[in-house]
Amino acid sequence: MYNEESIEQLSGHYEKILQLIGEDPTREGLNKTPERVAKAMQFLLQGYKTDPVEILQSAMFKEDYRQMVIVKDIEIYSMCEHHLLPFFGKAHVAYIPNGTITGLSKIARVVDVFARRLQVQERLTLQIKECIQKTLNPLGVAVVIEAQHLCMQMRGIQKQHSITTTSDFTGAFEKVATREEFIKLISSKLS
Repeated sequence: MYNEESIEQLSGHYEKILQLIGEDPTREGLNKTPERVAKAMQFLLQGYKTDPVEILQSAMFKEDYRQMVIVKDIEIYSMCEHHLLPFFGKAHVAYIPNGTITGLSKIARVVDVFARRLQVQERLTLQIKECIQKTLNPLGVAVVIEAQHLCMQMRGIQKQHSITTTSDFTGAFEKVATREEFIKLISSKLS
């Protein structure tokens, strides 16, 4: 899973970063930290290695179903490209098939592929929507993401309870009634 050449190069850079902030990278608690951080970054940013279109295409089926399909509360973990700090939350994705469906887990996998890249939440929302729209050619796609950003909570404005919500819609979801049904369904909790 790990690229050893990249791990070695990244480790050298993280060792230098530790020195530049005034730490001793050779002390007991830090002597393996550069390698651990390098491996963590490769894991957290593994989305560059996977094609989300291939994920959807691996489980496409002909089906004459033309009602809303929703996968909600998909956990997301991503890295803000501006500060290299995490943001995390939930994605809610829906589409209305137009003769083709995909495996439900594939929707969550597509979300994960795009989230596991350096991101901004707005682009993440758009990329998920566009990938599903172009690959499945449904009657419409809806994506809503609710996330907390550590770059806002740990530094800068330091608003620990703020949540950012982004949304994007195509096709049938541009109609108010369809969009409202989607919002109502993702807002409901099972009892």
